[in-house]
Amino acid sequence: METSEKIKEMVKQKYAEIALQEIDMNASSCCGSGGCSTEVYNIMSEDYTTLDGYNADADLALGCGLPTQFAKIKKGDFVIDLGSGAGNDCFIARHETGETGKVIGIDFTPAMINKARENAEKLNFNNVEFRNGDIEKIPVTANAADVVVSNCVLNLVPDKKKAVCEIFRVLKPGGHFSISDIVLVGNLPDKIQHAAEMYAGCVSGAIQRDEYLGIIKQTGFENIIIQKEKAIVIPDDILCNYLNAEEISSFKTSGLGIFSITVYAEKPVQNCCTPESGCC
Repeated sequence: METSEKIKEMVKQKYAEIALQEIDMNASSCCGSGGCSTEVYNIMSEDYTTLDGYNADADLALGCGLPTQFAKIKKGDFVIDLGSGAGNDCFIARHETGETGKVIGIDFTPAMINKARENAEKLNFNNVEFRNGDIEKIPVTANAADVVVSNCVLNLVPDKKKAVCEIFRVLKPGGHFSISDIVLVGNLPDKIQHAAEMYAGCVSGAIQRDEYLGIIKQTGFENIIIQKEKAIVIPDDILCNYLNAEEISSFKTSGLGIFSITVYAEKPVQNCCTPESGCC
């Protein structure tokens, strides 16, 4: 892949395009469990429509889990959503935290921030805020949040260790996160690994499952739990954009696993973590 800055710019451009599409057009680029599925970035999405606080205008079908459903948000909590898009998880979180809480969505795509702000204004939410910012340098003060959520975003971040350290920094002692993301067990073919669309689609930027969980542990988090796990299958009509028939057959029998996992972890109440110990 390219340098970190080029990767970020590529991702930003792709998600700006998505933000500016009509929702019906974005949804139609994935045909669900059957038929066509021409865009990899929305083959992993789950159904949010049964969750309280759901707003259809904010649902761009870009996630790979339901982290807010598992996030144990309480009334009055301060919640941060990383990679907030059009506001989908923020509005679910806002229902849980109530009018006495606060929700901040962070996204580095200005078009997404604008869309989310428009949605919040239509809903007349005065305790939901959207900030333009990089997850590798979250624009929130230290020890501020009760809960952090994120849906299929860390795999898009070039420096995942730095991003997890930032999550640790902004959480209060005793705070926790619930994050859905894509991880691998095994190695992707080179043609997929180096495809820009597959990076933006949350596949080629994913790291090994054990490495992902190891980063969380090394950062200083405790009580790490996998709340949900599901296998992701990339349809043939997407694979054929990168692999020939023989390569697709080899890909399917390689033993490679692509998984969506929702991970919960807590920041210790008493933080003994220091840079010298290898964490944040």
